[in-house]
Amino acid sequence: MFLRVARHTNDLKKIEDFYVDILGFELLGGFQKHNNYDGIFIGKSGLDWHFEFTQSNAKANHSFDEDDIIVLYPKTIATYNELIHKLTYHNIPTIEPINPFWKENGKMIQDPDGYRIVISSLKAIINEIE
Repeated sequence: MFLRVARHTNDLKKIEDFYVDILGFELLGGFQKHNNYDGIFIGKSGLDWHFEFTQSNAKANHSFDEDDIIVLYPKTIATYNELIHKLTYHNIPTIEPINPFWKENGKMIQDPDGYRIVISSLKAIINEIE
């Protein structure tokens, strides 16, 4: 099975810059003017999933709550620390998660559309121990 998580945005460029330049994903492809939509595919090569972000003349109407999050698990402590450093360098503020588990096991940020993302230290720590 292949997974695509699709979301509409009002600013493809900001989303691309955030997910590729800051979070380290790859721009896998994209399209323009397909039924009045422009879009990009972001993920990692060789995996069976990716994000699709689209933009059109219709304004995106995002509705979510504090527990609607994407969780990213860096594979090593070094990768986790590098990502946290990038967030600081780019002035991406951390926010307080409502779920205490994420407060103890990572850092929460928001993407340019306001969606919450947790950079979890948990998997990195477990991989370092094993």
